[in-house]
Amino acid sequence: MVSAVFHSPSDASDAMRAEKAAGKFSSNAMTSAVTAGATPASSAKPAAAPKTPIDWGALAITVLSPIAGLAILVGIWHLLTMKSTTFPTPGQTWDAAVVLFSDPFYDNGPNDQGIGWNIWYSLKRVAMGFGLAAMVGIPMGFIIGRSKVIGSMLNPIISLLRPVSPLAWLPIGLLVFKSADPAAIWTIFICSIWPMIINTAVGVQRVPDDYLNVAKVLNLSEWKIVTKILFPSVLPYMLTGVRLSVGTAWLVIVAAEMLTGGVGIGFWVWDEWNNLNVAHIIIAIFVIGIVGLLLEQLLMLVAKRFSYE
Repeated sequence: MVSAVFHSPSDASDAMRAEKAAGKFSSNAMTSAVTAGATPASSAKPAAAPKTPIDWGALAITVLSPIAGLAILVGIWHLLTMKSTTFPTPGQTWDAAVVLFSDPFYDNGPNDQGIGWNIWYSLKRVAMGFGLAAMVGIPMGFIIGRSKVIGSMLNPIISLLRPVSPLAWLPIGLLVFKSADPAAIWTIFICSIWPMIINTAVGVQRVPDDYLNVAKVLNLSEWKIVTKILFPSVLPYMLTGVRLSVGTAWLVIVAAEMLTGGVGIGFWVWDEWNNLNVAHIIIAIFVIGIVGLLLEQLLMLVAKRFSYE
């Protein structure tokens, strides 16, 4: 015989209402507990990162070592010239530099301009010749790297012309352009184009075959292959060629301007030699080195900025 749990309908309904109220209370209690537990976690502040201690030894090596090297150079220079009557001492050169850079942009005619104008004209020639070389050399490097037939045709020509001395191209420029300024730009162009062609072509040839096989599977156009696959992969090689080309261009312009004359840092050095002003020649040597260093550092920053690593 089964006994009934609820003895009347009213008892059953009361029990059901009590059970629902208990369940609602337990769910509200669980929600409040979760919320209460989450609130402190969400409002807690993240722990501060520990401060990296300064490596004074590395800082001293980075800063003091170059200063010590320059001090040794100046000291040796002073010892060798302290009794000389023809070669200026570091102090005499410094005094001449102070006077020279007090007005670097004076202009007293075509053959008497400040060192600032001479540097500016040299940089302008380098920019024009180097820019033309980049416009021709980088696309040619891509073509040589992509096509074995064209590469086999042009590689002997490049190997033949690349070792030619820069100044050997200057008479050709004078003969063709009948003017010193475009002849100097031509010399920079023909000497700075080879590193860009070679490095770009090598970079294209070293692109993994898997990348190109995926491009074939996806049926990508040649433009898509160049812009989306080849260019990011070749960029480090290309920027290396650009750095080498800028260094070559800055070296060539000094020698070219010595022979062509006009306005430029090379012509300025030669003119100061004709005036037997050795202090100004030494200053020009330092200026040429500093400008070349700044150009190289600028291209290194560009390489880091556009690195796809």
